Amino acid sequence: MLSTPRIIAAVAALSIVASFLLWVYWRGGDDVRISIERQNNEAGRTADDVRSRFDLCPPRMWDFRASKCRRPAEGSRH
Repeated sequence: MLSTPRIIAAVAALSIVASFLLWVYWRGGDDVRISIERQNNEAGRTADDVRSRFDLCPPRMWDFRASKCRRPAEGSRH
C-alpha cells in the first residue's frame, strides 16, 4: 500500500504539471488574441484612409474598381 507522504507528493507533482500546462495554454491564447487585435487595428486604419480619400474626391470621379480618384481628362468639361 502507498504511504500518505507518497500520495501527497504525487498529488503535488500532478498539480504543478497541470498548472504549468494551463499557463502555457492561456499564454498561447493571449498571443493569438493580440495578433487578431493588431490585424483589426490595421484594417481599421486602412479603411479610414480609403474613406478619407473617397471623401476628398469630386463627385462621380471615384473609381471603385481601382479604389482611387480619377481626374477628368484635360480639356474635358465634366
